[in-house]
Amino acid sequence: MPDDQEKTEEPTSKKIEDARKDGNVPKSQDVSSFLTLLVGVFTLIALFNFMQEHLVKLYIYYQSFIGVELTKNIILQISITTLVEIIFVVIPLALFIAITGVIAGLLQFGFVLSTKPLIPDLSKMDPIKGLKNLLSIKKLVETLKTILKVALVFLLAYHYLFDFTKELPSVVYLSIFQQLSWLREKALILGAAMLALFLVLALFDLFFVRYNYFKDLKMSKQEIKDEYKQMEGDPQTKARIKRIQMEMSKKRMMQEIPQADVIITNPTHFAVALRYDKEKEDAPKILAKGMNYLALKIKEIARKNDIQIVENPPLARELYKKCELNETIPQNLYKAVAEVLAFVYKAGKR
Repeated sequence: MPDDQEKTEEPTSKKIEDARKDGNVPKSQDVSSFLTLLVGVFTLIALFNFMQEHLVKLYIYYQSFIGVELTKNIILQISITTLVEIIFVVIPLALFIAITGVIAGLLQFGFVLSTKPLIPDLSKMDPIKGLKNLLSIKKLVETLKTILKVALVFLLAYHYLFDFTKELPSVVYLSIFQQLSWLREKALILGAAMLALFLVLALFDLFFVRYNYFKDLKMSKQEIKDEYKQMEGDPQTKARIKRIQMEMSKKRMMQEIPQADVIITNPTHFAVALRYDKEKEDAPKILAKGMNYLALKIKEIARKNDIQIVENPPLARELYKKCELNETIPQNLYKAVAEVLAFVYKAGKR
């Protein structure tokens, strides 16, 4: 039989929510990389003519300096112009990629706002603990994953780029527009191949990350019990609160007794206070009820307020068992209660 401290249970919703509040969420970097590359490729395709226009403009600008002596001022002018054109080319692409990075995170774990990861943790500066983390199985697996991904990307890129270099001797004789067209074609081929590879890596990494995330959050049976107690409250505290609520309820009930028309008793064990206001209620209403000591207190307050006390043991027991506070009496007791009220009203000449 497994020990209670063995983490064999799935994490509760509260455990997952607490982890999110601490900034601990299942985030796959490969999914973000895939989405970023996907958007980057399509952005390049969409903005290729725009980029081509600026690159051609820059190429023509460079040609205008052929045969011109390069001074410091001219070099500075060329540098500033080059920087401006590159910014115009790069900013749209960088903006789309940055937005994609944010969206990739939202798609994986939703919106999380937590400042805890920003708070300095001195325990992370412990060299012994840091060395243990570096030598852990988790770090070893992450290292092997990184090596494998880099190797696959390098091999794929090498395969395609090596084929592209075979065409370079003939490409150098093409015009600038033909060279850009060739570059666009090869970039699309390489991008499509990379996308296919990154999609496979992203799906694998997403499954791996989420599996490890929920595995790390697993709880022991004792942790689940402790969490339940924490959510429900300590039994002693709950009992104390319930006792206070009952005392407050009794106090309110006692304050209602002076409004009663009659107190029906057992005569010593039960006491029930009734009021009948035909303008407000369809039937007599229970204002207070109690047994033993509480029944004595109800009768004591009734005497102080000159309220009629009627002894009717069967009716007192029925009213106590079947009726709740501030509720009207059931129909099967109408006749018996009506007889009592008629007696009370006659005695009070009402």
